[in-house]
Order: sequence, then structure tokens, then C-alpha cells
Amino acid sequence: MTDTLDRPFAPAEIETQCYARWETHGLFQPKGSGTPYCIMLPPPNVTGTLHMGHAFQDTLMDILTRVHRMRGERTLWQPGTDHAGIATQMLVERQLVQEGGDRHQMGRGAFLERVWQWRRESGGHITRQMRRLGASCDWSRERFTLDSGLSHAVTEVFVRLHDEGLIYRGKRLVNWDPVLRTAVSDLEVISEAEQGSLWHIRYPLSDGTGFLVVATTRPETLLGDVAVAVHPDDPRYAALVGKTLRLPVMNREIPIIADDYVDPEFGSGCVKITPAHDFNDYQVGQRHNLALLNVFTPDAHIRDSIEVFGDDVVAGEIPEALRGLDRYAARQQILILLAAENLLERTDEHQLMVPRGDRSHAVIEPYLTDQWYVRVAPLAEPAIRAVEEGRIRFVPENWSKTYFDWMQRIEDWCISRQLWWGHQIPAWYGPDGKIFVARREEEAQSEAVRHYGMPVVLERDPDVLDTWFSSALWPFTTLGWPEKTSDLAQFYPTSVLVTGFDIIFFWVARMIMMGLRFMDDVPFHEVYVHGLVRDAEGQKMSKSKGNVLDPIDLIDGISLEDLVAKRTRGLMQPQMAAKIEKATRKEFADGIPAFGTDALRFTFAALATQGRDIKFDLKRVEGNRNFCNKLWNASRFALMQTPTPAALEGERELLAPERWIIGRLQHCEAAVNSAIDQYRFADAAHALFQFFWNDYCDWYIELSKPVLREGGPFTSAQQCGTRNTLLRVLEAGLRLMHPVMPFLTEELWQRVAPMIGKAGDSIALAPYPVADLARVDTDADADTEWLIAVIRAIRSVRGEMDIPPGKPLPLLLQAGDTHDRERVERYRSWLFALSRLASLEWLDAEEEAPPAALQLVGDLRVLVPLAGVINVAAEQIRLAKEQQRLEQDRAKTVAKLGQESFRSRAPAEVVAKEEERLREVDAALLQLGEQARRLALL
Repeated sequence: MTDTLDRPFAPAEIETQCYARWETHGLFQPKGSGTPYCIMLPPPNVTGTLHMGHAFQDTLMDILTRVHRMRGERTLWQPGTDHAGIATQMLVERQLVQEGGDRHQMGRGAFLERVWQWRRESGGHITRQMRRLGASCDWSRERFTLDSGLSHAVTEVFVRLHDEGLIYRGKRLVNWDPVLRTAVSDLEVISEAEQGSLWHIRYPLSDGTGFLVVATTRPETLLGDVAVAVHPDDPRYAALVGKTLRLPVMNREIPIIADDYVDPEFGSGCVKITPAHDFNDYQVGQRHNLALLNVFTPDAHIRDSIEVFGDDVVAGEIPEALRGLDRYAARQQILILLAAENLLERTDEHQLMVPRGDRSHAVIEPYLTDQWYVRVAPLAEPAIRAVEEGRIRFVPENWSKTYFDWMQRIEDWCISRQLWWGHQIPAWYGPDGKIFVARREEEAQSEAVRHYGMPVVLERDPDVLDTWFSSALWPFTTLGWPEKTSDLAQFYPTSVLVTGFDIIFFWVARMIMMGLRFMDDVPFHEVYVHGLVRDAEGQKMSKSKGNVLDPIDLIDGISLEDLVAKRTRGLMQPQMAAKIEKATRKEFADGIPAFGTDALRFTFAALATQGRDIKFDLKRVEGNRNFCNKLWNASRFALMQTPTPAALEGERELLAPERWIIGRLQHCEAAVNSAIDQYRFADAAHALFQFFWNDYCDWYIELSKPVLREGGPFTSAQQCGTRNTLLRVLEAGLRLMHPVMPFLTEELWQRVAPMIGKAGDSIALAPYPVADLARVDTDADADTEWLIAVIRAIRSVRGEMDIPPGKPLPLLLQAGDTHDRERVERYRSWLFALSRLASLEWLDAEEEAPPAALQLVGDLRVLVPLAGVINVAAEQIRLAKEQQRLEQDRAKTVAKLGQESFRSRAPAEVVAKEEERLREVDAALLQLGEQARRLALL
């Protein structure tokens, strides 16, 4: 193991072996008798791969899990995957098509066996990637939403809700994917602005006295129009309400109605009402008792005849030329027919929000079908009260408003999907359509015999349940419900749910409703809602933009060629691929280097503010890889000072720097613990960074060197105290850092802990540090901060005047007080060693100082005489050249910012970057001017 630490930090050498050791030894299983702490992993799709959102969220959950495990709590992070009905079925169907097959030819049973085969062979990819990220789930308890236990629980919930009248079957409008031919949830619909058209169509009045102009973006749906609506307060049409119009193309009469839904300012103020093909129109139709006319087939083609739902409606014949046409082909044909009758007044360009399926990318249709629904209102009331009463707390608290808003407007939940892969609905149909809901077919048969008086043939409902239905039961079914297991008794309610704000409605609210219904308790006490990961410019990550990053690529590195190939794979347009490749080459030069898991995890933690968006910048990961290197090298230094544990034995005396770093550690421990408990991960990361980078690595190690140097003025007891402090503070700091950087800290802790008698199986099971603020020594703090300030002042002069680091400097001190003089004598050894001083003299308060660079430390004047220290002429030439270069840069930037075309056309972030550059140049010129002024005095 020593050989590894003697080499530079190489994450790949330690991470995989380290994780395998953790898992083999069962370190992630709940142990002990401490307070239970439980987090449920939001189950990723079994088809999925780890993306940046997963990696970010999993890092935060792992930090919480590791902290509470180290605090001695009986900690469970419950893992599992979702069967992902649509995604998995699509994936296997594509494979069949490539093989020349088809699921309908195979039949349901054979197809499902093929999907299970795929799941056994390839369905664990994302959980393997989670291990690569360091996720400390208890994999021995891994669940799958279609495993036998969860399937049994899902059936039990469905039957109970149906028996209680909370599940029913009905005909309503749903989001319909005409490619997949299934209902989909709102979460599976992506609406984006697209350029389209607004067609203004004349609807003639039945009495021949004129016409109304109706503006629509979907002329193909006019075949199903049942009315034209105007606003009740619109004076233009008040006299026409109650009259009828002749529907173009179909030539049937439809009424003019008045409804508040209509916006008088949009178009002509007249709106066609098609209740079977628009969600808003459906509501209008319900208010006015209008019929529903379905004109589409399940694959969004025009039907041969209209499907009518309503009384006393003569729908009319669909023109033969339109029957069987795709909806967009039918649109063009209808526009031709309208133009032929002089009923197409004009066409305007119009931008509209187009809903597309996130899997098929097909335009979603509002479609009228028979589906299964959960009656949600009775479930929502107790779920609202649970948050109002504080039994569930949202963090940040403002997300509770979003929760209340949705819950108070909640509608019945469509839970059926027209798929084969999933939980098949436990309902059977008799010969006359009578529905029998049962746990098993034998129960349904018994019910049927009681109903019909004899055995009959039953047909099972072919649909499956929405994936979100089984996910809503996740907090208690994964723990063994409906059985009364010990896990359920210990870990339910769970402690916290970590989730993105985009699924508060679809998952969080439904888990609360189901938990209260079936466990009579909330599923979790807190909901930590984090932001969504975006690129450095704040843009959503997407393949089309070419800004998607794979977290595994950041961990292990990837060549430019492989990166370009990954980004362009699947893009149909060569010009888009070329555009992405150009952007890739500019952004990543030779590809992405291997940053390692710990650097990526620390970056995620540092970015986890409680805002909506997480701007991910690759430079942050690079900086945190340097942080890992610094910690590695600091540990090497500390261990080098203690070749054997015997070097730590004997009398110890703690000097001021030792007492100072111990105090800094206490403050850091307090800050990190408080931040973690408040889900302020960025604050915890900031405290850790400041302690390790600034306090320990930059300053304490430097302050320890004069003490440990052989032949110096320090006693063996003082040296022993320094060696012990170096290792003991490092060991505690590693434990404090472990939840954020698990691999690096494990590797280092296994070397450091044995030296101070604290060896163990793993740092993951070591106690999490708790601050003891009584150990803070205010006098030592004041002295050490003063010493650091003086050394920093002298080093600042070196930097500003470009004096070589190794050149000994004369130092003059003036003014100050008695404390300053006492400290100078007390810390003279550190001042000479760490500032590279040639001499140190005090000037009287009134004495005129020679030309010198001046720094102030409180009232103390720190002066570095420059005569004989630097080559004044050469330095003046160098400063003049640098000044000239900066003046030229400034002129270019000022000219660019002065161009109105640049300010009006360039993105705001580009303009802001130029303005920041101007401020930096001005600051640099000011500093150069001050240096030139000092040189002129020599």
C-alpha cells in the first residue's frame, strides 16, 4: 500500500477495488441498534444509463447516507429499478424489428419472456454505474418494480382501491401517443415552441346571412366540431348566440354558444369546439352537454365513419377522399376543400406549443378512450393536511406552495397503459362486458359464477398499469408490505426523500397519498427538493444541443474522437453532427481527462445550492481534481514526518499553530454538520474546501515545517506535538470529508488511522466528527492569524514586485503595538523560515523609512526595502511592456462594448463577460501603475 501513496494520485487505481471491498464486506447493510435512518432511491429506469441528473442526485443521497451511517444510526439506503413500461417495450421491439420479427407475431407470452431475458442480461447497467459513483446502497435488498413481491403488492393495492370505489373504468380524454398507441402521462409529454400556422376559416350561418371566422391551428379536427363558442360579453356576437352554423366540409349544423373560456382578443374571438380532440374543448362540452365526436383512429388517421358519444346527433358522412388519411395529409386535403368553397379567409404564421411524446417524438393527440382511473380527491385531502400540519416538511419550504397548488387542482389519475410489459390490470370481462376485479383469475371466476349462475369464459384486460402506479407504493412495498415485516416496522416512515422539483406532482404527491392510505402514516418526514443540472450557460442538457455530459466519461476520461462519436450517435442531420463536433473540439480540445469520482462528487456537492438550476462547468471538476491532488500530497507529507508510530510517543507540547488548527477543525466540524442537517450541501463543501485547502494544506503544513526541521530551536516535545497534530487533525478531517469524497478518504485513512491507533475495517464505519468548541483557543487563534497575515503580506510584495521566491529579503517593521512586538519575538523562527528573510529590524514610529513596498497588518507597517533587491531598470522595462499590452487589450474591449450592434445582438452572457474583462484589465493597470510609482522612488 505504501507504494501507491508514494506515487501521484491516480483515482482509477483505487476506486474499483475499494468499492468491491466495501460491498463484499457488507458495509452498506443496516447495522447496530441505533436510530433507524432510511432513504429510498428514486428507482431509475431499468433501460437507463447514468446521466448527470442521476449522478448529482445520487451523490447527495450518498452523502446523507454515509453521514448518518457514521453517526451510528441504523442506516438503510434502499435501492431498486423501475421496469419502465414504455421505454423497455420500445427497446425490445426495436431489437425484434432488426431481427425481422414483431411482438404481435410472437404473442404476449413469448414477447414478455424475451423482455425478461433482456432484463436479466442487460438491465443492471445503471446500478453498475451507480457503484462506480460510490453509491453506498444496500444492494443485497435491491428491488425491481416487477419482482414477485412488488407485483403482489401492486395487485393488492389495485383490488383494495377498486373495492373502496376509488378505482373505476371510464371514457375520457387522455394524452395519446399515436406511434406507441397508448395513453401517456403528462411527464412523458414534452411541449416546445414550434413554428406553425393559424388558419382563419369561414363558418357560414345556417340562415345564409353571413359567416363567422374561426381561427385554428388544427383544421383537421373540424370534422369533429360540435359548436362554435364566443365570449358571453362580446358585443360583436351577442345577437348570434343560439343560432346555428353550417360546418364546412361536413355540412352539418352546429350551434353558436357563449362560454367564458373564449378569449375575445385571440383571432376573431370565435373558437371551434371539438370536445373529443381538445382538453379545453372537452370541458366546454361538459358544461354545455355537447356530444363527443371522435374522428381519429388510434394511429391518428381519419376514421371511415365518426364515432359518436352523445344523444340526438347526426354526425354526417366523412368525405371519402379523407378516409384513412394520416392527420397531416388530411389537414392539407381539408385546406384544399375549404379553398375550393372560398371558406379559407387567410393563413398566418403562428408559433405554438407542440406536445410530443418523449419516447416516440410523435405529436400527442388528446384522444377519447376507455381507461382505468384512480379517484384522487379522497386521497388528496389527508395528503394536503399532512403537509399543512408539518408531518412532512419540504426543503426549501417554498416547494410546499407548488405541492398545495397541484393537490388542490388535482384530477383523477389515468393509470392504464396499452402495453404488454408491466403489471397487467387484475380485471376480467364477462360475455356481456361485466367487470370482475380480483387478485387471481380463480377469484374472478368465482365472482362470475355467482353473477351469471354458471361458469363463463372470462377475458382478462390486456392493459397494464402506469409505471408511476407501482412507483407510488415504493416506500412501503420495498420494505415488504403487505406483510408486516421487521423492516417495515423499523424503516417506515423513511427519513427523507431526495428528488428533483420536476416530479413533485407525479411521484412525491402520489407516494404521500398512497402511504397515508395503506400505512396510515406519511412515507417520509422531509422532502429535499434539488435543482436540475444544466450546462455552464444554464441551458438544458440535450443531444440536439450537443451539451450532454456522461458522468462516467468525467470519471474515467474519454478521447475527443469517442466523445464526438457519442454526441453525434443517432443524429440524423449531418450538419448538426458537424456543428456538435466543432463545439466539442472548441470546448474540450483533446477530450475529457480522467477526473475521478471524488472530484466529480465534490463538484456536485459544491453546486448543490437550494436553487432551481445547477450550472455545471467542467472547469469546476478540473479544479476539484487539483483539490484531490492537494489532499493526497498533504497526506504524503504528514506521513513522511512520522516514519513509525513510535515517533508520536513521548511528551507533547502544542504550540500556537497546533492549537489554531485544532480550533479550525472544530469550526469546520460544526459548520459541516449543521449544513448537512439543513441540506445545504454547497455550504458543507465550502467549509471542507476552506479547511483543507487554506487552513490545513496551505498554512498548517507550512507552519509545521520550521518546527520539524532538524537542528532548529524547537524541543522534541514541541516536535512530537506537531507530528501528532498533523496526523490527528488529518484523520478527523478525512472522516469529515468521507461522505463527499469516499474513495480518496478511504485510501488515505487506511494509512493515517493505524499510525494513531484508530484502525478499522473502513472509514465508512468510523465515527463522524462532532465539534468540541471548548477546544478553540482564542489566544492561539489571534496569534496564528497575525503570523499568517504578516507572512502573507511579505509574500504579496514578492508577487507584486516579481521578486524570486528564494531571494532573502530585508524586512522593516514600524508602528504597531506591544502585542505586535511580543509576537515578532515569539514567532521570529516562523517569520524567517517562511518569509525567507535576510534580516528583521524595527523602525521608530517617527523614523523616515527608505523607499519600500508597504503592507499593513492592522496598525503594523510591514516594509520591504527594494533597493538592491530588484533590478529597477529591467523591472521598469517589463512593467512598461505589460502596461502597453494591457492598454491595447483595453482599447479593443472598449471599442467592442461601444458598438450598439454588439450589445443588441450578442447574448447577455457574452456582453457580461466582456464587461468583466474590462474591469479586470482596469484593476491590473491600476496595480501596474502602483508598482511603477514605487520603482520611481528608488
